[in-house]
Amino acid sequence: MTWSRVIGQERPVAALRRAVAGGRVAHAYLFHGPRGTGKRAAALAFAQALQCPHAGDDDGDGRPCDECDACRKVRRLVHPDVHVLFPHPWSKEKDRDEHDLAERIQRLGENPYAAVDYVRRPSLEDPSETSNKQVLYRTGQVEQDLLRPMSLTRGEGRYKMALITEADRMNEKAANAFLKLLEEPPPRTVFVLTTARPSRLLPTITSRCQRLRFDPLPADAIAEALARRRDLPDEHARMLARMADGSYGRALELLESDELMEHRRLVLDYFRQAYNQDPVKLASLTEDMRRLGREHVKELLGLMLRWVRDLLLVRTLGPEEAPLVNVDQAEAAKQFAQNLPQADLEAMTDLIEEARALVGRNVHLGLLLTALAQALGRAMQGRSARLYVPLPEAGLPHAA
Repeated sequence: MTWSRVIGQERPVAALRRAVAGGRVAHAYLFHGPRGTGKRAAALAFAQALQCPHAGDDDGDGRPCDECDACRKVRRLVHPDVHVLFPHPWSKEKDRDEHDLAERIQRLGENPYAAVDYVRRPSLEDPSETSNKQVLYRTGQVEQDLLRPMSLTRGEGRYKMALITEADRMNEKAANAFLKLLEEPPPRTVFVLTTARPSRLLPTITSRCQRLRFDPLPADAIAEALARRRDLPDEHARMLARMADGSYGRALELLESDELMEHRRLVLDYFRQAYNQDPVKLASLTEDMRRLGREHVKELLGLMLRWVRDLLLVRTLGPEEAPLVNVDQAEAAKQFAQNLPQADLEAMTDLIEEARALVGRNVHLGLLLTALAQALGRAMQGRSARLYVPLPEAGLPHAA
């Protein structure tokens, strides 16, 4: 788990390497930034550097050797002085929980960008499964998995380290229990907290941490990593990278999704039917989309926004210069821009964004998708377009 596994993030990585090389390691760090930007990858590389006897040598530069016994154990996440914590839903089936947790930690060691937490992957076996259990750190888990092991004397390592993922999910009692340990940490103990929502942590916890921000990754860096590590064609890698919104983890999820290509096909068909306004075909298509469920409809609307953005770029910069998200659909975007020069793309963007907001208000998805198609059809013709959808709480039509 060397620093080379971390994609981009030169500034936080340089700060951590300087700390290891100079022997000025803080007792607590807060890695914060969007999901999938390398917080866990950097934390595991940091753990390896802390335990490697060569990383802090006089001639060392904070870089672990990746060959010694300590490095190998950290890489496999079996080092006795490195602890990884996930918040998890409560279950009485402790044996199954322990086995499942061990599997998640193993997968994290293999790929620190993978979705292995209970929030995004309630089930490792079924990626489509969702959970209605609240995923939190509770006091009992913090005491058993954090306070007790971190209070013990170091075993074979140079430091004792705890990686607390999704740290913002501590309930109040758990956070206060952890705070007591954070206020008086044992010698050569390091805590690394990761979160995409730092404002949800207790101020008394964040004030005791050295904060390192992980910014969204450039699309070029994500595409390069996908092409190199996953052996993807450049066009496919660039498409995924531009859809990932700066998150390499999200790019991997898109790569492994069987639904992405089908959803993109649905979006193109939807735009065609919005223009043609064939009532039979449009009704069939909107029903297919409705059956996917509310979260998938939000994803489809997000894909629509990206497609309209591509059309704006084609219109503004030309098809050859436009940095398209849907690079494999460049010809379709070019044809649309040529055949519908009167289309009001700004209005189309506003309509789709309004529809996304309405999905969260529990409107009837079939009615929403039908109304949106009708409004988009008018916008494609350069006509004034508004979105009329009945709101369930009022029983009256909403006009956007």
